[in-house]
Amino acid sequence: MSIYKRGKTYWYSFVWDGQRVQASTRQRNREAARDIESAKRTALAKGEAGIKTPKRDRRTIGELLDKLTAEYEQERRLSSQNRSQITRARKDFGAKVATELTAEDVEKYVAGRKKQGDANATVNRTTEILRRAYKLAKITAPEIVHLSEKGNARKGFFSVEEFRVLRSHLPDDLKDFCHFAFITGWRRNEIRSLRWSDVEENNIRLREENAKNREARDIAIAGELVGIVERRRQVRLVDGVLTSLIFHRDGEPIGEFKKSWASACVAAGLGMMTCPKCGEPSKPGELTRCSKCKKQRKYVGKIFHDFRRSAARNLIRAGVNEKTCMEILGHKTRSMFDRYNITSGKDRAEAMERLERAQSGSEKVIAIAQ
Repeated sequence: MSIYKRGKTYWYSFVWDGQRVQASTRQRNREAARDIESAKRTALAKGEAGIKTPKRDRRTIGELLDKLTAEYEQERRLSSQNRSQITRARKDFGAKVATELTAEDVEKYVAGRKKQGDANATVNRTTEILRRAYKLAKITAPEIVHLSEKGNARKGFFSVEEFRVLRSHLPDDLKDFCHFAFITGWRRNEIRSLRWSDVEENNIRLREENAKNREARDIAIAGELVGIVERRRQVRLVDGVLTSLIFHRDGEPIGEFKKSWASACVAAGLGMMTCPKCGEPSKPGELTRCSKCKKQRKYVGKIFHDFRRSAARNLIRAGVNEKTCMEILGHKTRSMFDRYNITSGKDRAEAMERLERAQSGSEKVIAIAQ
């Protein structure tokens, strides 16, 4: 029997049918407390007293992900990336009862993904979706370790020459779409959302509900943007109907274009199709599967998000002050902007040449960022 004293009275505590039974006897006499505990055990054995058993939550992780998907749709946050990660989480965990997932299950899953060659950042995106689903459902999630992503930050960008070559290989319905991204650094889904009603006088306004940081911003229609907007006006009429979208595919919103992007980058020499197992690149005229490993080749090279780094670089090097650059790209913090303002070996070499000319008196030093 488990009798113990708490304060001036005795309590009993024991396990019955897998559940802990604990209560105060309200007695100060130990023997009287023992009698009360014994009576409780007898009542339980005879079925005269029951244990209130809370209803078990049998929702599956798939159901939690359904709720998360609905939440994202309502908040207009269901990007292609979020949708992809939810699909992956559903495939790997969907049938599991949420309350039965353990930290050990998650550890084995992470180890398996890493063994397959997935990067830490890729695994983190899936486990983060899992964590958000549990939080939204108000269910305590098992311990989910966030893997280190040190050294994972991309540093890719397009030079003007590289973009010109890429543009020549892009499908017609993506040329201006990508050109706009190269100039402004706006995100893919932000550009997709732009409508002719967002064009006000000489500005294009991104509505707050379509901006990733939920802050509206605009950009002046000047320079190369004038030509882009004019070209979009010329293709606004589709089957006798004026489209509301600035960038579209036959009047419909621009969806995924991974294959078109990969084909254009490979043709422009800015990417390649490689075997995920042996890393061997494809050869001209070769099938999409690796001849040795029989694995489907994957695209490796420049990505659409590199346009944001390109725009940050170009704006800074054009003498635009950092505050204005951050406003154009939609960065809230200086630390995040610094990740996008990438320098190259050529930049550093040019800096040293300018320093040498300045020190020799052949060039004046002028501050371009106030």
